[in-house]
Amino acid sequence: MLAIAFPMIDPVLVELGPVVIRWYALAYITGLVLGWRYMIWLAGQPGSKIKPVHADDFLVWATFSVILGGRIGYVLFYKPEYYIANPGDILKTWQGGMSFHGGFLGVMLGAVWFTRLRKISFWGFVDLAAMVAPIGLFFGRIANFINSELWGRITDVPWGMVFPNGGPYPRHPSQLYEAALEGIVLGVVMYLVWRCESLRTKPGVLSGTFLAGYGLSRMVVEMFRQPDQHLGFLAAGTTMGQWLSVPMVLAGVALIVYAKRRPV
Repeated sequence: MLAIAFPMIDPVLVELGPVVIRWYALAYITGLVLGWRYMIWLAGQPGSKIKPVHADDFLVWATFSVILGGRIGYVLFYKPEYYIANPGDILKTWQGGMSFHGGFLGVMLGAVWFTRLRKISFWGFVDLAAMVAPIGLFFGRIANFINSELWGRITDVPWGMVFPNGGPYPRHPSQLYEAALEGIVLGVVMYLVWRCESLRTKPGVLSGTFLAGYGLSRMVVEMFRQPDQHLGFLAAGTTMGQWLSVPMVLAGVALIVYAKRRPV
């Protein structure tokens, strides 16, 4: 079978004695910083009900919400038995193991608390946060690719790759599929919806678009991604990622319908 050579990139970007900077951490930092700047720009546009200072203040909240939610979500959704037996490994985030669905719930809870303290519109604020989420998703999936983790199923497509820890056969580079769909495509769709004033001024439409868009993108990519070894395939050949995405799609569609019908 044809295959493209996997680019052997050291997961460690810089190592100076005890100081170790990994691509995985850099991806999170880059996504948060670029998302922060983008959110400030969006908040500064005419008609925005959220002030740039609110987006500025939320950076620290978002950082802790993503990391805590993503890690707790992975522990609970994917490997609860392992971490019950090895609780000390929960803190070893540098070994990988972050759940987007958990990170999403973490950010939502952080946003609820933040908007109540600042006395600002929850949906207006979350809509802007949804706009910047594809940036973090893009860099996160690129980091998964560099780490040679979350690779796809065995394939004979010309662009299949032999991952160093994925066996001798070519596999779908599903991390790049996710970076393209969840990051670039979803980001463009979100921007086009935001550009439409009749939709932008309906609080909740952007959030619903993100929920439905991410859920659909993830469900599609899961058809090419190798399920976690300790979980395998679930009912009817589905995966945990697909099951966790179904409520996101349903909630997203319901939120869009509700937001469009609700008077501003």
